[in-house]
Amino acid sequence: MEIFTLLETLEDILERSRAVPFSSKGIVDKEEILEIIKEIRLKLPDELKQAKWVKEERVRILEEAQKEADDIVKEAENRIIAMIDEHEITRKAYEQKAQIIETANEMAREINRGTKEYADDILETVEERIREVQETLAKAVSETDIILEETQKKIKKDRNELK
Repeated sequence: MEIFTLLETLEDILERSRAVPFSSKGIVDKEEILEIIKEIRLKLPDELKQAKWVKEERVRILEEAQKEADDIVKEAENRIIAMIDEHEITRKAYEQKAQIIETANEMAREINRGTKEYADDILETVEERIREVQETLAKAVSETDIILEETQKKIKKDRNELK
């Protein structure tokens, strides 16, 4: 995924940043960081579109499963009508109909459950990745603020020494 590549780029920039003397802070190119953040924002809608696709696919699968179940039920009913002439055949047909309906309903429940789990997993992944991006961005902004404050203090101190 491209978002992870961009996040790795952010990490690389931070790791390669020039160190501020006597601190664990680093100096980074603000424009470069902001450009990467902008790219991340542009990529996020793609991931959200993918989650929407998963949701739509889930609905399609459920509709398909329901149609298949309906077809199975109709087929069972047609078989029963054809076998009504004999009592034993009719009894077996009713049993088979119930079994087919239960099987179809169970298949529909399994497909529904599997689709929900799949969609939930995808959405959980997207949510986790968004949280990671937010944390990375917050950390980068916080570190930049600290560097700027320290630089400002150093400049003020140097100016006072010049006076």
